[in-house]
Amino acid sequence: MKMTHRRNFLKAAGIGLAVASVPKLAGASVSSSVSSKSDFNFNLGVASYSLRNFSQEEALDMTLRCGINRITFKSMHLPLDSDSETIKKAVTLCQKKGVTLYGGGVIYMKNNKEVDQAFEYAKTAGMEMIIGVPNHELLDYVEGKVKDYDIKLAIHNHGPGDKLYPSAESAYDKIKDRDKRMGLCIDIGHTKRINRDPEQDLKDFFDRVFDIHIKDVTKAASDGKTCIIGRGVIDFPSFLEAVDKSGYKGTLALEYEADGDDPLPGMMESFGYIKGVMKMM
Repeated sequence: MKMTHRRNFLKAAGIGLAVASVPKLAGASVSSSVSSKSDFNFNLGVASYSLRNFSQEEALDMTLRCGINRITFKSMHLPLDSDSETIKKAVTLCQKKGVTLYGGGVIYMKNNKEVDQAFEYAKTAGMEMIIGVPNHELLDYVEGKVKDYDIKLAIHNHGPGDKLYPSAESAYDKIKDRDKRMGLCIDIGHTKRINRDPEQDLKDFFDRVFDIHIKDVTKAASDGKTCIIGRGVIDFPSFLEAVDKSGYKGTLALEYEADGDDPLPGMMESFGYIKGVMKMM
């Protein structure tokens, strides 16, 4: 960036961080409180694994403190074997607090029973998608469930060491000719850890990108660790510009894996950085 642009960007990033940090402003929408641009197609959200050491209600309250009102629940916040009454109570709590529970995951599916459980769970909660990792041999069965339940499946890549779906491409190749409700949740941190370009994957597989997990990492290598967005190696201004230009209409969900016992400061700084970039777009 030119020096003037850099100063403007840092100023906007500071505004974003301030908004994320002030409780009175935190409940405001991203478009009204942070961004001067009114036509962003995408939303910001939280993958609740970020808040794994906190209760369901605490996770919702901490999400709102970040100025965010969309979430996907991981099983520690809503167990997969919950009965319908428990699930409906969770949905009611989300509605009361003004948070949209748009999906569940990451949900692993290693047999037909786990597939059945995942889709019934998502249906009862009114989720629009499952962020999942089904075994390869289950994809025919999963496709049948997608058709029966009309619930999207977004396969999540986990980078180095993941034998099923290390990259978005490895998942795309398995579902590209299947029902169009079978797609991807691109985790850009894990993508970077196998030294792939998140922007290029977004472009190449865009027709099946349903969800995006955002995080920054310390290096483009298998031992890269999650860090606060803006402090790692991912070029977020360039990535967000690519997301905007693509017309992506889904959610960019922060999955903050660092600082499990005290994630809120890092989450707030990460969202502040993202909102600062959006302010400059």
